[in-house]
Amino acid sequence: MSSEPEAPPRPAEPPRPAELPEPAETRLTWESLATEARHPASRDLDLQAPEEIVTLILDEDRRGLELARRHTAGIARAALWLAETLRGGGTVLLAGAGTSGRLAVLEAAECPPTFGTDPERIRAAIAGGPEAVWTAQEGAEDRAGDGEAAVESLGSGDLLIGLSASSVTPFVRGALEGGRRRGARTVLLTCAADEGLEGVAELLVALATGAEVLTGSTRLKAGSATKAALNAMTTAAMVQLGKVYGNWMVDLRPGSAKLEDRARRIAAEAGEVSPDRAAHLLAAAGGEVKTAILMARAGLEAEEARRRLAAAEGNLRRALGE
Repeated sequence: MSSEPEAPPRPAEPPRPAELPEPAETRLTWESLATEARHPASRDLDLQAPEEIVTLILDEDRRGLELARRHTAGIARAALWLAETLRGGGTVLLAGAGTSGRLAVLEAAECPPTFGTDPERIRAAIAGGPEAVWTAQEGAEDRAGDGEAAVESLGSGDLLIGLSASSVTPFVRGALEGGRRRGARTVLLTCAADEGLEGVAELLVALATGAEVLTGSTRLKAGSATKAALNAMTTAAMVQLGKVYGNWMVDLRPGSAKLEDRARRIAAEAGEVSPDRAAHLLAAAGGEVKTAILMARAGLEAEEARRRLAAAEGNLRRALGE
């Protein structure tokens, strides 16, 4: 135990945050992060021509995707947990800061129109709140307490997926700690290596994408790899939940002219009927694509088709007896 005297109390008016000394242990942590390292191929980035810069960035993105592919088992396990959570009536929360937070918001926002999910069942929490989607809230990521507060509604039967390129973001660490305390399943999707991350979450998916072309800018390769992993995770989960038939999104919500046209084309092709007949069946089914397909293929009225789908737990292939 140290024998040094206690430090004097902090003055009533502390210096501005920019003037506060940075803790040595935090400096060392950041300096040791692979995502903060300088990329050897881009040390003279400011001397390169635009085509060279673009080529380098896209080559690194491809490398990031190749690294993500090495973690298919972990991503698939997270997808199964996601499907189990929704099937059991639980909530999925994606939490992140900065680019990771915006990717969380994007993924949560895309699920309802693509797969017909309830917006309250797949949600996102971004450090700094909704305003941070549009305007960077630098410093919000440093508040672990905000991360804990973001998961207050979670409990047993829910799933928390933390997104942190560096793995050390306090907002995400706070969310994961709070989620574990409340009994939720926890996943950390990070672009760091897995050393030293034991116990941070039940499931760790560490992509280890390494240094960025623009030093520290994890909106580049790390962001692309994270987005790809999230795409794979949510899509695989929705397939498990019967929201996909063949490669059609048969639970889509036709909320725009493009999606209405897509719904008609899916109903016509999968239902093996003409586009006009598909449009008529969709209208009778209240826009429910799976219902319209089953009506077409089995010669059913809408309510009977819905009952058969319910008995098959929403799985169209099973309802068709295939």
